[in-house]
Amino acid sequence: MKRIAFFCIPAHGHTNPMLPVAAELVQRGNTVRFYSFDEFEEKIKATGAEFISCNTFLPELTEQEETALKNVSTTEMTVQDFRITLRMNDFLSEEFASFEPDVVYTDSVCFWGKLNAWKHQVPMVVSTSTFAFNQLSSQYMKNSPKEMADMIFGLPRVSRELKKLEPYGYHVKSFFSLIQSDNRTDSIVYTSRKFQPYAESFSDHYAFVGPSVFSKTVPKKEKQRPLIYISMGTVINDRPDFYRKCIHALKEMDVDVVISCGNTMNQKLLGTLPENVKAYPYVDQLDVLSKADVFITHCGMNSVSESLYMAVPMLLYPQTSEQNAVARRVTETGAGTLLQDDSSEGIRTAVQQLLDDPAYSKVADEYSRDFRACSGTAGAAEFIENAPHTSNGIDIMSELNKENTKFQLLYWLVVIAVINLIGLTISWKFVWVIAVTASVLSSPIGKARQDRTYKRLIGKQRR
Repeated sequence: MKRIAFFCIPAHGHTNPMLPVAAELVQRGNTVRFYSFDEFEEKIKATGAEFISCNTFLPELTEQEETALKNVSTTEMTVQDFRITLRMNDFLSEEFASFEPDVVYTDSVCFWGKLNAWKHQVPMVVSTSTFAFNQLSSQYMKNSPKEMADMIFGLPRVSRELKKLEPYGYHVKSFFSLIQSDNRTDSIVYTSRKFQPYAESFSDHYAFVGPSVFSKTVPKKEKQRPLIYISMGTVINDRPDFYRKCIHALKEMDVDVVISCGNTMNQKLLGTLPENVKAYPYVDQLDVLSKADVFITHCGMNSVSESLYMAVPMLLYPQTSEQNAVARRVTETGAGTLLQDDSSEGIRTAVQQLLDDPAYSKVADEYSRDFRACSGTAGAAEFIENAPHTSNGIDIMSELNKENTKFQLLYWLVVIAVINLIGLTISWKFVWVIAVTASVLSSPIGKARQDRTYKRLIGKQRR
């Protein structure tokens, strides 16, 4: 039996998938010590794991920092993660010495979990609460100008905070080495290979176990009229304006509506609810989804996974780049449609489309069966128990990067040769046009070449 240390950030979307895995590991006779925060204490103790509070290590936030975190600023979240790591340094050094974990299971963006696993040389498995992202699958991430500006202008601040870790034994090459997925790190992803973009590019170090849920409930869609479920998740859910649009859109339809609007929003802002609409701060989401016919969702990975697990087509209303990536994948599969017009009329039309077209329900049902066929929490527990793992297949990303490097070298050698040829034989006056054109075309040409190379490598692997 193993001693396993769990680490996660104070976020429901990251913590919730780890809870069923903790329960499974405890049931199998392992000792699980879960380092988390007081709001999750009851849920963690219910799994049988030992709860260790980390609340005292949370730094005091200025009003500006708190606002940035509420707006999901990547820079602010990163800086605060580094500060928590430093505040926990002495405490976790003592914990690793006394508990002596055999394995660390840490959320992918919980830096104090990752850094201490490396520092204390303990085998690590990463919990990936969304898709696994590498240079191929990250193409699904379309950052807004605001998000891009936050990351670019925040890099100097992030670098300064990162340097503060070095004297404490946390040796990190760069910020990106902390957040990127690579084919050498054992990782659990809570989706199926079928739903994961570019799944073939990930090595045997990745276990795609499907949604991590406690529920044994199966879809039960038989009822008098359709049920529409609406939720904007647990972070950016203070949206009375959007909920009111949904209520206005659906009040005259022959449907029942359930809204989960979170604990922070004042429900009085929704006004008097029509007879067919009910609103709650919190619901048992899997239970509601088991009966639902359409889910209006912010496209958090957990919500989308649970929706497909319960065979519910979705009306997609993403709010962040990560949610946009999930929404893009859902639309590709045909299990949902993007809400292009968020007026009441636009919402009503989109919901009616999902109800009228059986193709959406058919795809959602296919993914429900696919998810339920995955190894689930038992597979995740076994993967953690047997860490560290080795990979027997070729590292497609490593091979792809080699091919990309060769191509870029050849491409620019040809460009330089053409520039010199034209300059020497015709004129140097306009060769800058060739250089600019080559720079503009290098990205689309390189991507097309990369896609062809990827397909060739996948074919080679399958043979």
